[in-house]
Amino acid sequence: MRPTDAELYQLAETVGQSLTRHGKMLASAESCTGGWVGMVITAVPGSSAWFERGFITYTNQAKQDMLGVQDATLAAHGAVSEATVLEMARGALSHSHAHIALAISGIAGPGGGTPKKPVGTVCIAWALQDGTQHATTCKLNGDREEIRARAVAAALRGVIELLG
Repeated sequence: MRPTDAELYQLAETVGQSLTRHGKMLASAESCTGGWVGMVITAVPGSSAWFERGFITYTNQAKQDMLGVQDATLAAHGAVSEATVLEMARGALSHSHAHIALAISGIAGPGGGTPKKPVGTVCIAWALQDGTQHATTCKLNGDREEIRARAVAAALRGVIELLG
């Protein structure tokens, strides 16, 4: 069962409270979620005080052009990899005024999976201006909408955990 819209909204509110408490702003870099993080965040009144901008970089070319993801990284690891989402998160920081960035890339299905990266494989990264960074690979179950919603929730929870 996918997180409900109300659950995602509550996570976004909590992210906003945490960012506000720390005096930080967030940027997002999204691929498979197609701007869903930005949509959930901007549903929260006053989010412009803590959400700086979002990048929707669905293609590899967009990841390179907008975020500075290296061709060598994509060639060696693919778009759905911790190496790529780390570069996406760092790129979102360097191309914004945010203090923290999150990045998501994954295979939401129903096609596109491989034996090594099946449908439901989602990589998420977080980066802070102080150089702190973290990436994880999730194996999410469900249909396309469920996978994407779960990825949004995981990314938002990661911001909350990172800020403490």
